Amino acid sequence: MDENRWWPMAGLLWGTALGFAGAFGGFVVFLIVLVLSVIGFLAGRAMSGTMDMSGVLGRRRVS
Repeated sequence: MDENRWWPMAGLLWGTALGFAGAFGGFVVFLIVLVLSVIGFLAGRAMSGTMDMSGVLGRRRVS
């Protein structure tokens, strides 16, 4: 199965979560959910190996 077909659904769920956070919790809760979502997304990409974190972590390539 093509994993790219799930991105629209993930975006829909993320938007819905942000909408509920903004509607019921206010702007501060909206920002907290937004920041934690971005951190979780980046951590997931790093753990799956689709993002190179060596520049951020300060590791150098050994040749």
